[in-house]
Amino acid sequence: MLRKRKAGIQRNSGFSLNVMTDDEVHEIHLATLEVLKHTGVFVESKEALEVLDGGGCRVDPKTKTVTFPAWVVEDAIRSAPASFIACGRRPEDDVALEDNRVTFTNFGEGIMFVDPYTGEHRDTTKADIEKAARIIDALEHIETYERAMCSHDKPPQVQAIHNAEASLINTTKHHWLCPVDNSQTPKIIEMCAAITGGRDKLRERPLLTFTTCPISPLKLPVHHCQIIMDAAANGLAVNVIGMALSGASSPVHPAGTLVIQNCEVLSSLVLSQLSSKGTPFIYASSTCPMDLRMATATVGSPELAMISAAVARLARYYSLPCFVAGG
Repeated sequence: MLRKRKAGIQRNSGFSLNVMTDDEVHEIHLATLEVLKHTGVFVESKEALEVLDGGGCRVDPKTKTVTFPAWVVEDAIRSAPASFIACGRRPEDDVALEDNRVTFTNFGEGIMFVDPYTGEHRDTTKADIEKAARIIDALEHIETYERAMCSHDKPPQVQAIHNAEASLINTTKHHWLCPVDNSQTPKIIEMCAAITGGRDKLRERPLLTFTTCPISPLKLPVHHCQIIMDAAANGLAVNVIGMALSGASSPVHPAGTLVIQNCEVLSSLVLSQLSSKGTPFIYASSTCPMDLRMATATVGSPELAMISAAVARLARYYSLPCFVAGG
């Protein structure tokens, strides 16, 4: 198993980026609890509404708005594991995600591609994914694999299945993969079970974690809820990536954006833990500012790094494994 050197150990020298004090982190937490209790989150899935209702949340069936008492949120935080082993095909590919350990994965997903042979700027294909997976497999310091591209040459209804097949057979590293919708989830789980030797073996060594994103502001769509519940039912972790857009779908100032991001991820955490208590959960973010002049997401901006550092600080506050965009 790979255990990276710890970051942020208290020493007399070294660089660190502490964007919030302990008091400020606690204030973000308290503001999040207030929004979840009084404003709530729109939950589109009927099944998820039933799970949340049975777990102590207050559900308005007409508006599909769910409000979360503070004790429900904090109980879910306590029940989620503080560390996570991202298993690969082989034990030597396993990566420990835990407090202060920093690992790297590739960014996803590329939808356009400059063909290295023809120079053509074109949609990505399944064959491109296969090649990208092999490259990532060979990169020593990229410890896990996130879906690098999309199989645009396959029908949208089954693209996620082709994405999984293309990468699962070309890298032994742990996978972060979005099944897009619950119709493709069972097939991807079957593929992983075939690789590991059955569903019981997959539960012992889950080589894939499902990724999914809420919709800002404060919405858990059907597919998002279903992926969370399916992952919990099959013993797989879920990586919930907040994607608020500061200045557009969330407040323009960082504190407000962090509260919205936190509400969306923690409400997803509650659904995960009420579906199966103790399910591994990764607190994740690709939240970034909006360029108000160009109306584009400024992925790679200095502000994204600041938000990601703050999100990592929140995840540490909650003792949850963390996954953030590096830009």
